[in-house]
Amino acid sequence: MRQIASGVGEAALAAIVAAVVAAVGLVAFSLVQWPAFNASNVTRALTTVGQVAAAIMLAVAIALLRLRKWPWVAKPLSWIGLSTFVTFTLGMPLAATKLYLFGVSVDQEFRTEFLTRLTDSAALRDMTYADLPSFYPAGWFWIGGRVANLLGMDGWEVFKPYAIGFLAVAAVVALVLWSKLIRADWAVGVAAASTAVTLAYAAPEAYSAVIVLLLPPALVLAWGALYRPLEDVQADDTEHRTAGGWGAVVGTGLFLGWAATFYTLYFLVAAFAVALMGLLAAFLAVRARRAADQPRRARVATASARRPWRAAVPPLARLVVIAAIAGLIALVVWAPYLAKALRGTTASSGTALHYLPEAGAELPLPMFQFSLLGALCLIGTIWLVLRGASSRRAQALGIGVAAIYLWTLLSMVATAAGTTLLSFRLEPVLLVLLSVAGAFGFVEGARAIYQALNEPARFRLVAIVVATIGALAFAQDIPHVLTAEITTAYTDTDGDGNRADQRAASAVAHYRKVDQALIAQTGRPRSDTVVLTADTSFLSFYPYFGFQALTSHYANPLADFAERGATIKRWSELKTSQELLDALAASPWRAPDAFLFRRSGDSYTLRLAEDVYPNDPNVARYSVSFPKELFADSRFTSTDVGPFTLVTVRR
Repeated sequence: MRQIASGVGEAALAAIVAAVVAAVGLVAFSLVQWPAFNASNVTRALTTVGQVAAAIMLAVAIALLRLRKWPWVAKPLSWIGLSTFVTFTLGMPLAATKLYLFGVSVDQEFRTEFLTRLTDSAALRDMTYADLPSFYPAGWFWIGGRVANLLGMDGWEVFKPYAIGFLAVAAVVALVLWSKLIRADWAVGVAAASTAVTLAYAAPEAYSAVIVLLLPPALVLAWGALYRPLEDVQADDTEHRTAGGWGAVVGTGLFLGWAATFYTLYFLVAAFAVALMGLLAAFLAVRARRAADQPRRARVATASARRPWRAAVPPLARLVVIAAIAGLIALVVWAPYLAKALRGTTASSGTALHYLPEAGAELPLPMFQFSLLGALCLIGTIWLVLRGASSRRAQALGIGVAAIYLWTLLSMVATAAGTTLLSFRLEPVLLVLLSVAGAFGFVEGARAIYQALNEPARFRLVAIVVATIGALAFAQDIPHVLTAEITTAYTDTDGDGNRADQRAASAVAHYRKVDQALIAQTGRPRSDTVVLTADTSFLSFYPYFGFQALTSHYANPLADFAERGATIKRWSELKTSQELLDALAASPWRAPDAFLFRRSGDSYTLRLAEDVYPNDPNVARYSVSFPKELFADSRFTSTDVGPFTLVTVRR
């Protein structure tokens, strides 16, 4: 209990330090008028300077921990160094824009919409549809909404600082967890390596990236909870019984439950890996019991009293407890949706699982890519194989890697049933797991070579220099890896109607006037107004409800996306205003209070989407045109705003 309390207290203190570092850094960046990242190399240069400063702090912390000097300096310095690295690597390239990676484009549009919804209200409401509970786990977005409320910021505006700050906090919490599982100096190096890879390949999806950071140490913790060979062999010997790893059991359950509130796919993959661990631990326990009992059978006639299968009970019992803890925590965000789903029906098609890009049709093999990361993954693969029989760390990480490859194969098999398991999204997790293994492999490999060469005096210096140069080379390449995501943050128009690259804004610049007209004409608060529009980014900036989501893949399965699309099409084919008003009144869902169209000659248009899986792309766009005469009745009010026409309904 003292260790658990100490770890929780240290993690909380580290989180506070990281949050302060990120906040100070981001505020400082915002005080200067920086040039756009896609038009100047100034912020790129300062990003490198910040990364070098962070690396120096981490190196000093590692040195102090190895020398066992001033631990009260080394630990805070490692927290500051790691959070500084996160803040500079993401914050400085984005310093001249208010938007996060990918701006408000592609998937970032619905993520911003969700954050805007939960900034407006703490209720677990769907990001788009009125009167539906949230289908997507709301954990990360709910916390962000509360942060935005506390700071008095809009949801879209808080997205960038919140995402960067949360990643900094997650990185140092992962460091603290590693330090409880392995040597403190190794923990700093491993946490730095996993953080760098996560920022490069998982940072655009910030809410899943925090799970990626914590998954490797969580797997090591889970393996320690489930596989306890000494206890399995001596389960009947009360003199040698221990606490059974129940602290690790609780910790694993808490991690899985927390993951379930943040990101469903990564939770399922993590749970799959832990379940494999439990089954493997049970198998090894039974085998160990049989081996231990074998010599006794010739001497003891009551060998049947020690049935080998009973050795499987402890690890399976721990697995059940982990599942129970995780399930209870998951219900915090899942209960409203499950309760609604049990009383209704879910969509049979057009779900989030209907996507199969080329990356999902192949096994990811990053260890054979010709790059620094590929080399590190190759070292990690070799280490996992060589140390799999003797290192519990290698066993835990190896099971995690195996789980990802098994999930990928299952996803490919699932295509025959008309769906997938979205295995292409697991590549960042695989990269981080192999990178962590590579960090262990590099350290242990360098030590083995050092001993094999009779401990030459300058070999350690060579290893340190190679590791440092390699780390800096990878770190300064992260902005290159994220070039498209950073550029989009500068070319998208933000909620203030500005583009950070100082070029002409898009139609988003007219959203503010649309919002003002909506409030004036409906007399309703935004959170009590349903808008039918194909320009769904409007919902990312203002917390109106939508009648239809961007695509079926982001739509709540309870919303009946396909039938809503068909209904919109039928509405457009009506002949008179009265027919349209009657159809709106008869809608099985809450009808739109307003329409936000694009103008096209004598018609108003909506560009909608339909699911065409298994095709890639999996979405087909089509246009629906409403004749202007449909809105000639006095119960409709039409207002032109830029390229838009806003039509409000008076009932």
